[in-house]
Amino acid sequence: MPHAWPAERLTAHPARIHGRDAELDDRRVVLCRPTVPALVLGSTQPAEAFDPSLAAARGLEIVRRRSGGGAVLVRPGRLLWVEVVVPVGDPLWEEDLGRSFLWLGRAWEEALRACGVSRAGVYEGPLMHSRWSRTICFAGLGPGEVTVAGRKVVGLSQRRRRRGAVFQCAALLEWEPEDTAGLLAGTEDERAELARELGQLAGPVGVDEQILTTAFTHSLP
Repeated sequence: MPHAWPAERLTAHPARIHGRDAELDDRRVVLCRPTVPALVLGSTQPAEAFDPSLAAARGLEIVRRRSGGGAVLVRPGRLLWVEVVVPVGDPLWEEDLGRSFLWLGRAWEEALRACGVSRAGVYEGPLMHSRWSRTICFAGLGPGEVTVAGRKVVGLSQRRRRRGAVFQCAALLEWEPEDTAGLLAGTEDERAELARELGQLAGPVGVDEQILTTAFTHSLP
């Protein structure tokens, strides 16, 4: 019988969502909805990769999360943002960092297939880098992340602490590569090149937000 997954909803500023200390004593799902759009940087990512004036002109704040990886553009209703908490000692706990994502990716794959996305698949190989993958989350591919027809649709990151881990999931409900590429601190040619590459590397899930949310929570082991 599947274990219980208590779920809660958190609607707040992206900085507050990322800045809080999650409880790690029990497994839990948190459905996060940002109140404002923001560009969320990875924990160790140089902020200089992006132009703050371009972000401000688009009404975006720049915030930082505590997990690694590249930047993610979060907008209400255009990205399904889910946190999954797994405490140490849970049957799903995996010491190996790379393998620890695989069960979660399979849950997303099952959810997408339940929604009729037959070509969804979990990537189980080593990190795949592109020129932009250290800058943009959806420009690279890591273990457990999910693709549809070869394009990444679900990105994963993780923050580990002594008592457990918080997995952060981002599923693309809509995908306009120019939105993210247009924030790059660089030349117009570099931004155009990034937008072209992002269009090939990532894409939207093509599923309604509420339907996918329900399918995902039902697919958790």
